[in-house]
Amino acid sequence: MIKAVRGTRDLLPPETALWDFVEAEARYIFRAYNFHEIRTPIFEETQLFARSVGEETDIVSKEMFTWQDRGRAQSDQGQSLTLRPENTAGVVRAYIEHQLWKRGLNKLFYIGPQFRRERPQKGRYRQFYQIGAEALGPPSAGSESPTRDAEVIELLASLLERIGVAGWALELNSVGCAKDRPLFNEALRKALAPVVIKMCADCQRRAATNPLRVFDCKVPQDQPIIAQLPRISDFLDADCRVHFQQVEEILTAVGVPFTVNDRLVRGLDYYTRTAFEFTHTALGAQNAILGGGRYDGLSEALGGPSAPGIGFAIGEDRLVMSLSASADEVMPKPDVYVAPIGAGMDREAARLARELRRDALVVELGDETFRLKKSLSTASKLEAKFLLIVGEDEVKAEAFALKNLGTGEQVALARNELAKKIQSGT
Repeated sequence: MIKAVRGTRDLLPPETALWDFVEAEARYIFRAYNFHEIRTPIFEETQLFARSVGEETDIVSKEMFTWQDRGRAQSDQGQSLTLRPENTAGVVRAYIEHQLWKRGLNKLFYIGPQFRRERPQKGRYRQFYQIGAEALGPPSAGSESPTRDAEVIELLASLLERIGVAGWALELNSVGCAKDRPLFNEALRKALAPVVIKMCADCQRRAATNPLRVFDCKVPQDQPIIAQLPRISDFLDADCRVHFQQVEEILTAVGVPFTVNDRLVRGLDYYTRTAFEFTHTALGAQNAILGGGRYDGLSEALGGPSAPGIGFAIGEDRLVMSLSASADEVMPKPDVYVAPIGAGMDREAARLARELRRDALVVELGDETFRLKKSLSTASKLEAKFLLIVGEDEVKAEAFALKNLGTGEQVALARNELAKKIQSGT
């Protein structure tokens, strides 16, 4: 038997009802905040991620699914392509390619799969799903404003509240900008030099190539060393300090609670200034639900114009695990089970079902070979609210027996009265 590849999984009903619920609520929130959907390809040129995410990040150095595309001619090596490990780079690539800066501030969201070759664990898969958003545009459109940072973070708090995720925590930090990052990196190198030999192999590599990535380390034995390293908050220039202070003030004003964690750097090289992460205790040690931050120089790094931006990505797999609601609670139940009784009644029942569906009702259609007892049993298992009997006598009289499966009440109704009665729920 062929099974799903390790690190992937099938999403099946009723669990998919939770996914549909989350995505529908996300679309509602995005609409309220005037974000619009963008859909980018699931694979891009490898160089896009190397230049944006960072060659020394774990994502690029270890986790990408990359292959050499065949060229048209036998001598043509083709181009290196990669399944997207994240979506911000693709959105910024599309922003540049389609000259979206002409529209001013772009508020874009996406929902879709991403791919990383990492060790599968609770809530983490090699094909995983993200809900994300990016707000970017020319500086003249207000894309650099701390108001934009606070709005994006507030959007996320609103979404978590709307879908019933209780007990989340928000951590904030400023990771500085191009002016102060070199000073911090140099201080990190000096601090790491005498102690890095005691750290894991990954940290020894990071210390030489990109010391900021040391803060990504999850090895328990390395944490006491990391706790003694310099803090980015001591190296912020005046502009970065003011920007971060204003983000904090706006979040406080709109009632979004947070704590400042000056060890928070996120896992991608393109982040500048505001970085943030939402966590949830239900997920154990790896407790991050979502995260994001500002990336003011990413467009220029990819050959585009200045386009300061801020965005986030929600790990949908892990978000669904955090829900207090169960799949059974959100899975749609049939409003009515249409039960054809007797030979030749399938076509009459199908006609009625089509009419009821046009009135936005959820309809399950039975089969004329079922006896009434079996139809009742099936309707009850499906948790239908009503049973509609379609027999020869009902069709001739144009009056159909409608049974409320909750109360047991049964009434005979004309065809044009059925939808209204079912919609009333009584």
